[in-house]
Order: sequence, then structure tokens, then C-alpha cells
Amino acid sequence: MSDVAVIENFVKKYKTLKQEVAKVIIGQEDVVDQILISIFSGGHSLLIGVPGLAKTLMVNTIAQALGLDFKRIQFTPDLMPSDILGSEILDENRNFKFIKGPIFANIILADEINRTPPKTQAALLEAMQERAVTVAGHQYKLSLPYFVLATQNPIEQEGTYPLPEAQLDRFMFAINLKYPSFNEEVEVVKATTTDVKASVNALFSAQEIIDFQNVIRRIPVADNVIEYAVSLVAKTRPNEDSAANIVKEFVDWGAGPRASQNLILAAKTHAATKGKFSPDIEDIQAVATGILRHRIIKNYKAEAEGVSDEKIIKSLF
Repeated sequence: MSDVAVIENFVKKYKTLKQEVAKVIIGQEDVVDQILISIFSGGHSLLIGVPGLAKTLMVNTIAQALGLDFKRIQFTPDLMPSDILGSEILDENRNFKFIKGPIFANIILADEINRTPPKTQAALLEAMQERAVTVAGHQYKLSLPYFVLATQNPIEQEGTYPLPEAQLDRFMFAINLKYPSFNEEVEVVKATTTDVKASVNALFSAQEIIDFQNVIRRIPVADNVIEYAVSLVAKTRPNEDSAANIVKEFVDWGAGPRASQNLILAAKTHAATKGKFSPDIEDIQAVATGILRHRIIKNYKAEAEGVSDEKIIKSLF
């Protein structure tokens, strides 16, 4: 099948995928879009939202619709790396046998990742970056596709271990989850307080998703679009000549080269979902907020004056 035919097939399947997810998840279209773009781009996402907004249900539903294996890890302050990676035990024949931990799945929901100490966070982040884990000197490959969706609760910050910037940078998207609108919440309550359970059909296989990921990487991008993405990221760096005035005033640190790479990859996937065969500047702008939000560090003045990440990023377009 030619790449053009694959993209046309992808558009149809993506539309059906959104309909399957919508059977269970009411509203939150932007959030679902960003998660799916992240999966098809081969990246990971960080979901920031208060409890009770169906984060776990959303990831579980997406995993079912994609036909992938799903595991949830609840991060706690006493969780050790071996609890998520797995450990070696002695079997009845006195041989060491490796028991796989919950990290061995296609989609991992790392619930409240900021609750756990840096040692355990680092074990997860090695898996995210290398798509492999090392236990007792042996390296074990993780099955592809591999996607981590970590969640953070923005309310309770006491006794938490915020992710360091270098680890935040590993996430393609930071997605803010907002409360549903009044009408959406009415629909949610109606749907979840009866005995009717919506069934979600698996539309993809793991190999199909890998094939789509490969085709999306092959999508050509015009030089002016790449230059736009790189200049957009350069504007977020307050100490560079290219910095925007709003950045010089309100930002301490800007985004690194990984932001530029992710902008292009996500723009390719965004274009593919719309049936376009090459991304343009509009596709870059559509994904920019989620990709840059966690990569710019605002200063005290920005916090004091209530200047949001979104305002800073939108002003750079």
C-alpha cells in the first residue's frame, strides 16, 4: 500500500477511533486528540488535572479502542523501582527467574507520578526513553508501541516530589484537563449512574499502530515549516537575541531542541489526522501549547501578575 493510501486509511480509522472513545468519554475532545497525536507520534504525555476528571477511564478506553495492553501504576511515596520494573526470584529448581513488573505493557498510566521519590521516577523514565529496562544486569526490551501517560494532581503539593525539568522534557505533551461544561457534566451523570455499560471495540493491532507511526515519520515537511518551528522555540529563550519581549519579561528558562523535534513530529501527526500530506504552520500552532507549556519556566513576576503559559505561547505565533 502506498503512503498516500495509508494516510487516507488512517484518516478514516482515526475518525472511527474518536467515535469509539466518545461512547465512554463525554466531551474532552482536545485532550483525547492530544493523547492520540502523542501515541501516533511515538511520544509520551503528562496529564495535569484535579481528581475525578476520568483520567484513568480515558486512558483505559483509548487502550481498549487501540487494541493495546493497559496497566495502571499508582505511585506512592514508598514505591520502589523493583515494584514497577519487576524482580528476580528463586524458583522451585533454585534458578533465578525474572517476574515482570507492571511496566511491561503497551500503555502505562503512571498515576500521580509526583507522589513517588526520584529513584522510582527515574526507573520509569529510563523505560520511556530507551524502551527497555535493566534489572540485575540484564536488559529486557519492552513491547512496542510503548506509551506512558503520567498524571499530576495540581492541588495537593505537600509531600510530593515534583518532576525535574530534565524529566519533564521527556514528555511530548503536557495536557491540562479542565472541568466539564454544565451540559457535559449532566451527560456524564446520566451515563454513569445507570447499569448500562458501553462496550468499546478494538480497532487496531499493535503492528498497525507501529506501521502508522512509521508512515507519519516519513511525511515530508517544507523547510519554511521546520524553520518556523525552530524560530518559535528560539523565541522562548530569554537570554537569546531571538527572544520575544514578553519572554524577556516573564520567563526564566525556555524550551530546548527536543521541543523543536516534538513540534514537527506532532504537526506531522496532526496533519495526517486531517488528511493532509504535509504539515503547515497552522499544524505547528495547533500543537504548540501542549508541547511548550511544560518547557518554559516562568519567573516570579509572571506568577504575581497571573500571566499564563498559554498567553505567553500564543503571543509568539
